[in-house]
Amino acid sequence: MKILKDTKKELEIEITGETHTLCNTLRKTLMEDEDVEAAAYVIDHPIIGEPKLYIKAKNPRKSLKKAAETVKSRCDEFKNLIEPFKDEK
Repeated sequence: MKILKDTKKELEIEITGETHTLCNTLRKTLMEDEDVEAAAYVIDHPIIGEPKLYIKAKNPRKSLKKAAETVKSRCDEFKNLIEPFKDEK
């Protein structure tokens, strides 16, 4: 991850090696936060571009951390739900 812009109300980061999957999940989760005014991402080039995530919030770093923890928690919950079926064919 590389920080491109970091002000009191705005944060823009480049997330190296990631795709639409993580970025869209983070964007959607960020928008669930009442403190977030805007969250968006862009991938300038579909093959060689790295995603850039933009957040405008009361405290964008705090909101990003909260969103990442929420995504992790949801992934763990999903994993636990499908765990009993992993050996079925």
